[in-house]
Amino acid sequence: MKALVSHESTQSSSISSRSPRLSNSWACLAFGFALMLVADGRDTAALAMWPAQALLLRFLRTQPIARGLAVLFVLRILVIVIAFRGMIPIPLPYYYFFLVIAGLSGLIPYALDRWIAPRFPGFSNTLIFPLALTVSQWVYGHGPMGSWGSIAYSQTGSLALEQLVSITGLSGIVFLIGWFASTVNWAWEGREFRRLGAIIATLGAVVLFGELRLAFFPPAATTVRVASLSRSPTLPQPSDALTHKVAFENPSSAEIAAFRSETAAVNDDLLARTELEARSGAKLIFWAEGNGQLLKQDESALLARSEALARKYGAYVVPALYVWTPGAPKPLENKVVMIGPDGAEAWQYWKSRPTPGPEMAASIKSDGRLRMVDTPYGRLTAAICYDMDFPTLLIQAGRTHADLVLSPANDWQAIDPRHTEIASFRAIEEGFNLVRQSSGGLSAAYDYEGRVIAASDSWHSANGTLVAEVPTRGTRTVYSILGDWVVWPCGAGLLVFIGMRMRRRSHRSENLANV
Repeated sequence: MKALVSHESTQSSSISSRSPRLSNSWACLAFGFALMLVADGRDTAALAMWPAQALLLRFLRTQPIARGLAVLFVLRILVIVIAFRGMIPIPLPYYYFFLVIAGLSGLIPYALDRWIAPRFPGFSNTLIFPLALTVSQWVYGHGPMGSWGSIAYSQTGSLALEQLVSITGLSGIVFLIGWFASTVNWAWEGREFRRLGAIIATLGAVVLFGELRLAFFPPAATTVRVASLSRSPTLPQPSDALTHKVAFENPSSAEIAAFRSETAAVNDDLLARTELEARSGAKLIFWAEGNGQLLKQDESALLARSEALARKYGAYVVPALYVWTPGAPKPLENKVVMIGPDGAEAWQYWKSRPTPGPEMAASIKSDGRLRMVDTPYGRLTAAICYDMDFPTLLIQAGRTHADLVLSPANDWQAIDPRHTEIASFRAIEEGFNLVRQSSGGLSAAYDYEGRVIAASDSWHSANGTLVAEVPTRGTRTVYSILGDWVVWPCGAGLLVFIGMRMRRRSHRSENLANV
């Protein structure tokens, strides 16, 4: 009887001690969810990402694994739908498929931590989640969405911290966010917050490195005047219905004439403004993505006018064009044309990563190679809009020592200014200067350390012209040489933990079998 009472008392004590823990667990979830809504997406508070990850990890570690993962799956989908509303250009019903894939892939680091971490109570406990988070985000970044969705972009505006990507790429910031979350949990479980010393010291060293790089190694080269243009919002443009009719169906002569008339007005205006900027001293002049729009039969005439302007003013003129070939299986050439000061065409570059959806379906396939030209103003290349979301593409610019990347773009309000801010990470990673001209978003010029040289947002300015004095020399970075070197030790370390966990499980099964 005494033993029974003792057992009941112990069981009651266990339940009462567990209840506050479960209650705190759901509180962690609620606060973590609230922070995630502002940690990334349309409304971003950079610091929110750090405690948000720690709180969500705490929730899962204090819940039965199946229930915890199911709740986090639903929460992740809600965060994507709410925080990234209007930012993901995937048509229905494919959007729902994307939500499921994104929700499941986001659970992988949490699931691995929940499965492995309890078996490693020491300091190694803090490494499992950041290793899994780094590897999973890197793998996801090789999909059709590119690096879009990396939690590293939540730190936009923290310029000293951003300097880390010149060494590690996005993976360095991802690892730090994950390590902070797991270290907070390790300290929380041991009620010893002095254990946070390692992560605090590491973060301090990273920020100090960034501050020193910004202070002592700024660009010192001469500058070149770059002008970039977006089409005037006051000029009429062909409607989507008319463009679709001309490109994909059997248009009448009147519809073709209307399309040519409306696009010619925009093109004439862009050429006139190009001449104005060249007369004002700009040596590089380019247009926003697809702002010069025309039929294939009209292309040679527009390029001849651009070549004449380049010769007349001794400037590089770089039209960004949507060239339509009606009736073709892939009717769209989304490209930029580099014309030198001698009036000769240096190269044409087709967009390598068309946006998923109608653009991808219509676009002629690119060979995926960036084009380069050596000029008195450094080595120049171009990448169009969505191309800049793919570090694996832009590493070509770093490895071929590009000094300046021109990036014509065409955004919409929901991704403004985030899409241009994402592009600035490529400049820091690869060590090139960047000018991104966006119709429908933020246009900005950055040096190779991510400083804003000039900026203009089309939603707040009707001018449509950005002029900037941009350094003519880039720099070499560790990342441009070694690429995603951080991912390989992370992957190896994660495999070691998984192997040790499976080995311990097999030993436990053998011991139970021998009992």
